[in-house]
Amino acid sequence: MATKSKTPPKPSREGLKPGECLCDHCSGKCCRYFCLQIDTPETWDDYDTIRWYLAHGQTLVYVDKGKWYLLVFSKCKYLRDDNRCGIYLNRPKICREYLTDDCEYDSEWSFEKMFETPEQIWEYAEALLPPRRRRPEAPTGLVTIGTTTALARH
Repeated sequence: MATKSKTPPKPSREGLKPGECLCDHCSGKCCRYFCLQIDTPETWDDYDTIRWYLAHGQTLVYVDKGKWYLLVFSKCKYLRDDNRCGIYLNRPKICREYLTDDCEYDSEWSFEKMFETPEQIWEYAEALLPPRRRRPEAPTGLVTIGTTTALARH
């Protein structure tokens, strides 16, 4: 009977040996997505834009400390198979400034609000905003194009 090799549990921050780096035990979580702050939605159009973001998959929108963010799951092209940076000495400034003091090594994401689907953000907007005004429908046999109404031919 074959035995499975168990991966040793990753050490806690406090359990690291002197000179040991968190990155030696990490899955490269911070290199598997990027976030951009977005404007706080206030109108139906704003929520519709967020609905469009979420329709693309591999995205989520979250609120943290009152600020809204778009998160895009996308692995950095320089992340190697060993979860280390392939261009470490020449990495972008944002990566150079990212310190392990506050990294996500041993924490789970926790947000004030999080939206993963277009339906979730739309339902949220419907609970907050006044009902949307619908365009009046064109009379039967007429088609509205922009501001012009024409008789539809069959």
